[in-house]
Amino acid sequence: MPVLNERAYLEHAVSSVLAQDLDVPAELVLALGPSTDGTTDLAQRLAAADDRIRLVDNPAAHIPVGLNAAIRASRYATVIRVDAHSELAPGYAALALETLDRTGAANVGGVMHAEGRTPFQKAVARLYNSPVGLGGGAYHGGAHEGEAESAYLGVMRRVVLDEVGLFDESIRRGEDWELNLRIRQAGHRVWFDPRLSVTYWPRESWLRLARQFRATGAWRGELVRRFGRRNGLRYFAPPALVLLVGLAVVIGALQLTGVLTGIPSMIASAVYLPLAAYVLLVIAVAVAPGGGGIRQRLWTLLVLPTMHVSWGLGFLGGVLKGAGDTVDASRLGTRNTPLP
Repeated sequence: MPVLNERAYLEHAVSSVLAQDLDVPAELVLALGPSTDGTTDLAQRLAAADDRIRLVDNPAAHIPVGLNAAIRASRYATVIRVDAHSELAPGYAALALETLDRTGAANVGGVMHAEGRTPFQKAVARLYNSPVGLGGGAYHGGAHEGEAESAYLGVMRRVVLDEVGLFDESIRRGEDWELNLRIRQAGHRVWFDPRLSVTYWPRESWLRLARQFRATGAWRGELVRRFGRRNGLRYFAPPALVLLVGLAVVIGALQLTGVLTGIPSMIASAVYLPLAAYVLLVIAVAVAPGGGGIRQRLWTLLVLPTMHVSWGLGFLGGVLKGAGDTVDASRLGTRNTPLP
């Protein structure tokens, strides 16, 4: 478990791991980044109270670096990646081990089920769980078991990780997708089992959400630079939206200044049609059944385009100039409200 500024979530996440009922020995290795909110002190207290918890340092604070440090420090044949911002369902680990044995896969993952506490976080969680929000990846609500492109978090065979070379530490986001690409290229299978469920708590504010999605989009753009069309088509929808918005702004300015008139202006106005359809889609999602109270629905009107536009802007920058040193700043210096 890589950990950075997760004081509000860490104890719940750790408890969900330690509560897993297994008939084999297990440990929890926490890779501690340089937190500023008291997370490290909390982790040390948790480790002192339970000898199954081990601590390693991750001074770089990068997720793949922390994951690799934790994996190298681990002692067992199966590696279960967990997240400090999530909670494992009861029986998750035992079921994942059974699925590994039954399928012969190298990596097994399940469903990321987002939940929220505030109207904002509930709006984000609902969109996480919807194909409209995050593009319909299997782990956001798939119902059919089978081979997959990637796996959420992942329950992995250590021997395969050693074979393919662990996580690529030069990739700050999307490191799991890239690892699973190498696993599949090595002739192994990645498997999705919808019976596996992990509760995920999204970012708590609009600014942190926008930062998270921009960073994620930038690294997806970097992965497109490196691996081209091995990336699915769904990743290109948000940048297409951003380009349409930019084109519409230019055309609108030319029309308002009288530079673009007549039939050319009428033809160019066609760019507004898909944007109008997108606006209607956002409204439809906000007012659809299950959208919660009025505050949650109003947040949905802002959150959905924020997710798409932030991700799309990041993606375009990542494709054009690479992700560089882009990091997910949404977890830096955070002050979260404790979970109940």
